[in-house]
Amino acid sequence: MDSTPSSPKRARVSPCAGSMDLLMEQLLSLSDTSVALSLERVVDSAASDSDRDRLIDAAVRVGSSILESAGRSARKRSARHNSKSWPLPSDLTVKVFSMLDTQSLCRVAATCSAFNKCAVDPLCYTNIDLTTTVPNVNNTVVSTMIQRAGKNLQSLKLGILPNLASTSEHSRSMSYSSRSSMDGAGLLWNEKRPRQGRESSFLTRSCLLALSLDSGVAGALLKRLHLYNIYKMDSTALCTAIAACQSLLDLEIIGLHVELKRTLVAVSTNCHSIERLIIESSDAGRDNSLSSATCVDLVNGCPRINSLGLRGFKVHDHKARSLVKGLCNLKVVDFCTSYSITGTFLRNLGSGTYAQGLEVMILRDCFHLKEVEVAQFLSAVVGGDCKFLRYLDISNKDGLSGEEDWHSRRYDPSCVPVSQLLEERPDICLLANFPPDGSSMDIEHPPSDSETSNSTSLVQSNLEFSSYYSSSFDSSNSSDQGSGNEDFHDVNFAFNDGDNFDEMDFQFPYL
Repeated sequence: MDSTPSSPKRARVSPCAGSMDLLMEQLLSLSDTSVALSLERVVDSAASDSDRDRLIDAAVRVGSSILESAGRSARKRSARHNSKSWPLPSDLTVKVFSMLDTQSLCRVAATCSAFNKCAVDPLCYTNIDLTTTVPNVNNTVVSTMIQRAGKNLQSLKLGILPNLASTSEHSRSMSYSSRSSMDGAGLLWNEKRPRQGRESSFLTRSCLLALSLDSGVAGALLKRLHLYNIYKMDSTALCTAIAACQSLLDLEIIGLHVELKRTLVAVSTNCHSIERLIIESSDAGRDNSLSSATCVDLVNGCPRINSLGLRGFKVHDHKARSLVKGLCNLKVVDFCTSYSITGTFLRNLGSGTYAQGLEVMILRDCFHLKEVEVAQFLSAVVGGDCKFLRYLDISNKDGLSGEEDWHSRRYDPSCVPVSQLLEERPDICLLANFPPDGSSMDIEHPPSDSETSNSTSLVQSNLEFSSYYSSSFDSSNSSDQGSGNEDFHDVNFAFNDGDNFDEMDFQFPYL
């Protein structure tokens, strides 16, 4: 009884499907011209405008359906072809894809479904690099990749990379005043960074939120975090992300509008294994939040730091000394464009057991750096202090500061024992680039282009070092106040300071 009605049902379906397949085959065998002419005749023969509109809408709907189905069939054929022709099994394919950079991985994921299945494996997202030169990455892309990586995430780089052209320009000696310093494009430094940030509106303060989700699984094993010029990032969002990344070894923060003190507190509280810490101010010479207690906490909380860079902040000499002498593993220190350093922290720096392992010191464009302090330090180095020092940068586009009055600039510091240093310590690469004789140049105003082009280098040895040691950044020490060290006279530096994923949703560029 049950089989009798079912047979007619199958008989009714099969001919219909067969007829449809036959009709589709016949339609596809027609030429484009014949199909177009036939459709026009059918539309024109309709009795009313409403019937014509209905026929046109139906034609568009059927055509779209055919187009979508054709694309899907093509992808299935490509996937089957790739599965048969690709020589590697899935596990090895994932291994290969994990070696690709992030942009190449995105291109692979969009190739076909077979590659997409391998390209979304968490192992492919161990090292995520979404840095760009133009803003074209949004929070959704970052969150998707972080969640894919999960506990496999080890390195994350985000943001707009610093302008390499301006960095290269800055690495040469310059002679204009820090009050009106301008980059190669003719923009004031303080105007350039916010403008660059406004363009990077795709990334906001929540771009790192995925690191804290699911009890911080994604951030738990993260070793490297580099953030560049994310204009809308704030201190609260950054510190929340740092708190989720307690295995960090390398933290680099360039051009973010965050407070130095809060950032260092978050690092010293959560990242006890960190070895490299680089923070560059988004507005050089204005962040005066660093306190002595924060320095002490950083020294005690992060004793493994061997590379420290605090660029463009007001780091007073006693705080700099606390950091350099307290971090016993320190090899690289960069106080580039620190507005408050005068150089008194250099006294007896390499004597005893402190700072003996120091290899690189960068004091480029520290506006209040005094000639006499530099001279005394170089004499101490000649005498045997800082035996492992290999790179020293004391270049200054405004010249070194006089001993009594920082308004008095030294453009040819003859008392600095450069020749003696190079003779006694030929292993040291010394950069001492200064503008030409500025005796007739008003420090309040930038010189002409010809004066800038004639700026001279006092000395530069021919040793080669990595770009990290020799790179610096555009800065603006626009304050006309003193360094902040004038009232600090304790020679021994004892202080008490009060102070579900679809590949078509992937928006990363494939170009």
